[in-house]
Amino acid sequence: MIKLFLTAFLLSAGMLCFGADDTVTNKLNSFESSGNMLFLFIGAVMVFSMHAGFAFLELGTVRKKNQVNALNKIIVDWAVSTLVYFLIGYPIARGISFMTSAEILNQGNGVELLKFFFYLTFAACIPAIISGGIAERAKFWPVVIVNAFLVAVAYPLFEGIMWGHFGYDAMNAPIGVQAFFVKYLGGEFIDFAGSVVVHSMGGWIALPAIILLGARSKRYANGAPMISNIPLLGLGSWILAIGWFGFNVGSAVALNGASGLVAVNSLMAMVGGIMASVLISKNDAGFTHNGALAGLIAICSGSAIVHPLAAFVIGAAGGLIFYFMYQIETERFKFDDVLGVWPLHGIVGSWGGIATGIFGHKDLFGARVDVSIFAQLAGTFMAIAFALAVGFLAFGFMKILTGIRLSAHDEFIGSDRSIHNIEAYPEEAL
Repeated sequence: MIKLFLTAFLLSAGMLCFGADDTVTNKLNSFESSGNMLFLFIGAVMVFSMHAGFAFLELGTVRKKNQVNALNKIIVDWAVSTLVYFLIGYPIARGISFMTSAEILNQGNGVELLKFFFYLTFAACIPAIISGGIAERAKFWPVVIVNAFLVAVAYPLFEGIMWGHFGYDAMNAPIGVQAFFVKYLGGEFIDFAGSVVVHSMGGWIALPAIILLGARSKRYANGAPMISNIPLLGLGSWILAIGWFGFNVGSAVALNGASGLVAVNSLMAMVGGIMASVLISKNDAGFTHNGALAGLIAICSGSAIVHPLAAFVIGAAGGLIFYFMYQIETERFKFDDVLGVWPLHGIVGSWGGIATGIFGHKDLFGARVDVSIFAQLAGTFMAIAFALAVGFLAFGFMKILTGIRLSAHDEFIGSDRSIHNIEAYPEEAL
């Protein structure tokens, strides 16, 4: 009898213990899920705020007669990008469609919707980057339509190849191009936060648009147009720089992947870009503030891998690349790239991808893992070729179809008046 009682007691206690363990486990899983959701949301909002930085950076660089246009382009491109990426782009890149019930969409507290929001903020950088290169002489709606195609189809295709379901299976094993890189080039193409997939892609797509548009009227007859507002340019740079920590750190996507190494590498690269730019430009404010961005663009790819001192070097090199290539582009090549988006995003972004292969070695440079320089070179030049082809085809087609440049008169009076029927400072016109 006593044995029977003890057996029953032990079984009951065991059941209670296991039940308690299950409850604790469920609560811990719930906390982890909620933490990941909050982490992803904060990252998405921080990168979303960067689009204000894009707007103010352009606002401070263009002349006053084109400032309203700069603001409207960025916010309308954001709105259109949201719609087309939700309907077309995200399903292409990630293989997940939202054309189902709200009940299904809210499964897991809607985590997939938050991932869409986060990756949307990356995709919408493509039109924002292009906007700075073609400022002051481009038509509004034809460019919006081209940008819609880029965010709906072109960018998601490359995103899917390098980051999404064309590059990795459900178990996160490399497939497609990434599997090819692993088998023949010694490793995956690493681009943790988008030096290549986002920035290089945007900058190299912008180059054909800049060439097809041609230079602004009298751009090379009367010397370089002066930056209209350094304080606004500086504000744009600061907003972008702060949001960038959501861009890089948030790329972990989950809270347990958040890394202090990514945060400090981003900081060190930014500092490297600033220091190199302020010295080489002899304290030019425009180059200094863009140097900060050059450093941040360069480190996106290897921010989770390289040593902080390597990050400083990568960022400093990015600042130098932007300084020299902007002058070569605008003065020797005569490409009228208003904000210098091709050297800043295109070339410096490409440098970031290659730099990850150079400094991504444990024994040589104290990196966290070893990275294949051959895979980095292949992935980077693949992005350049893809971007140039897409840029020439998309903007070339629209140029034939509707034209992409304002008339000489509309350009002369400014896009604020010719497109939006208002001036940035209307009281000055009274």
